[in-house]
Order: sequence, then C-alpha cells, then structure tokens
Amino acid sequence: MIRAEKKASLLIVEDEESLREALKLNLELEDYEVTTVISGTSAIKAVKQEYFDLIILDIMIPEMDGLTVCENIRIQNNDVPILFLSARNTSNDRIEGLKKGGDDYMTKPFDLEELLIRVDKLITKNKKLKERSYVPDTYTFGKCKIDFSAQVGKDKDGKNIELSKKEIALLKLLIEHKNEVVSREHILQAVWGYNVYPTTRTIDNFILNFRKYFEKDSRSPKHFHSVRGVGYKFTE
Repeated sequence: MIRAEKKASLLIVEDEESLREALKLNLELEDYEVTTVISGTSAIKAVKQEYFDLIILDIMIPEMDGLTVCENIRIQNNDVPILFLSARNTSNDRIEGLKKGGDDYMTKPFDLEELLIRVDKLITKNKKLKERSYVPDTYTFGKCKIDFSAQVGKDKDGKNIELSKKEIALLKLLIEHKNEVVSREHILQAVWGYNVYPTTRTIDNFILNFRKYFEKDSRSPKHFHSVRGVGYKFTE
C-alpha cells in the first residue's frame, strides 16, 4: 500500500446544536473522523480545503441552503457521497434532493441505527467505484516502459530513467485508472496522504516531468493530460 488505511472522514452540516453534537458523538463512536459546520458557506469552504468520504447535509441551514450547497459541490466535479438529512419529508422534497446531486435522503426524526447503516453503505459503495484495475509490475506504452518494483523506466527515446517513489506511485495510480479522469483530491489523498489540501502546484509539476520523459511533443501530449478544474488522465 502507498499509505496506511485511515478512518473515513465525515462532514456534518447542521445548525441545530443538539442534533449536530449527537451525530458527531455517535459517528465518532463508530470510528469515523468527524468535522462539523453550521452554515452552507462554511460547508463549501470545508469541502474545498479538505477531503471527506461522506457529507451529511441538512437542507434548512443558514447563509446557503443544503440544496444549493450540493449543487455547488457537484459543479466542482466533486463526487463525494452526500446524505441529505431534512425535516422536509414529501416525495417532492426527496426527488429535488436527489436531482440536485444527493446520493440518499433521510427525514427527521430518524432512526440512528438506520443512519449508521446508510452512512456505511454509501462510503463502501464509493470506495468500490474507485477501485483500481490491475497493473503488472512492468508496463509498456508506445516505446516507453515503466518497472514499478525497480523504480526505473525507459523514456520516449529508449533511454533509461530513474523514478522517485512519488513518481512511481502517481504513474501507477493514473495507469490503474487509464482513460479516466482522476481528481486532484483523489491523487493527493492516495499518493501523498494529504487530508487537508496544500495550495501548491505539486501534481502539475509531476505531470510536466512525465511529459518530458514520455511525450514526443510535451506541448501536445498524447498520454498525460490535465483536465482543467477536474483532474488528470492517462491514455495509451
């Protein structure tokens, strides 16, 4: 493994103090890392700064309602699971929540055990969606070659190159998700183990290096692509 397995990280967006604290306590007892905020704008700020495995989101919250928060998160191409928790209990309310990008919807009052089960299922499902395809120890594309275990490779001209541990880890992650856009958040968490995101151009610099190694024309890459505002992609 690139990094040790860590607890799932949850964000609770709830302005009712007693419910917020009760949820935090019970989820921490289930071994989750829990962050709480009380307003929509605070939720947006938290999501931009930190990785979460799931968000529990009330709809009637100050400054920006939960539906708008959910829309904003999805516009940023962030696919974090969102569980709406709301006093609104009509079928139209549920449908609206799911249309805005929510993954599940529970009404207040709710059964705590049911909520814990739904939280676990959403996190597990999201992890399965991010499972990687198998990549052999030695991978070849075009005239290029990467030996993951030896941390060496051959560049576009067939010359031997040495690769750092981080370069190998990032190359493997991108190749495991070949032809898929891998988000910046996913990369930072999987390769660097960051939970709170740095404001550096860390990944961009690595991608520039890969283009120097493996692209015939680094200004018109065929293999290592930056997708503006979303993430990075490897194609053969």
